[in-house]
Amino acid sequence: MTMQQKIRKYRRKKVKKAGKKLIGAMSRVISRQSLIGDAPVFDKSVFPWTADFEANWERIRAELGQVLETRDELPSFHELSPDQKRISKGDNWKTFVFYVFGERFDPNCARCPETARLLDAVPHIRNAWFSILAPGYRIPPHHGPTNGIIRIHLGLQIPADRDNCWIRVDDQVLHWEEGKCIVFDDYFEHEVQNNTDQQRVVLFFDVDRPLRPWGRLVNRLLIAGIRRSAYVQDARRNMLEWEAHYREQERRRAA
Repeated sequence: MTMQQKIRKYRRKKVKKAGKKLIGAMSRVISRQSLIGDAPVFDKSVFPWTADFEANWERIRAELGQVLETRDELPSFHELSPDQKRISKGDNWKTFVFYVFGERFDPNCARCPETARLLDAVPHIRNAWFSILAPGYRIPPHHGPTNGIIRIHLGLQIPADRDNCWIRVDDQVLHWEEGKCIVFDDYFEHEVQNNTDQQRVVLFFDVDRPLRPWGRLVNRLLIAGIRRSAYVQDARRNMLEWEAHYREQERRRAA
């Protein structure tokens, strides 16, 4: 490692540490400003538009099927976001990205137009991707970056042994169901276990938490800072590199 790389690594570590303290303070404001309370899990009725995803889930799954034809070429989570190396190992957690902190990834949206149409209609969408979890894989306990966003999972491919495929959010254990949404705050500690011999796939997307005006201002500032951080910029750069590689593979398959 060169001296320049060492300095960059040290600076990033310090910025990350300071950022966590600032995010913690801002998250306390966001909790107090929340219009939907501060629970780990919510009834999906807090976002009535989830009904559109449930009504169209089979169309989304059909597009997922095309994506899964090239599963081995999809990036693992940590290949896009190096900060996720603790929870993403090997090729066990694959992703197919549509949005990253509000930035639409047009190439993948073009490959899945029905999924993209539904996501484009979601108010204040931040992140969205197909989350593809290998059989037998466990995502260890961790926290999301901010409580300013709320997470939705739409079940698309769920193992038949549903009891052994679950997500724990704080003290609540949830089981996915194909064609149904679950809604939760990933700022609470959560973990996932797929203790089955089948893969689990959900459409995973984040939206802004409904907030009072002061909370919305704080949240906008917080998310603007996250978007400028290496946490997001590294992922954006890696997505573009993956897209170039993926297009080359598409050309070879078509030749």
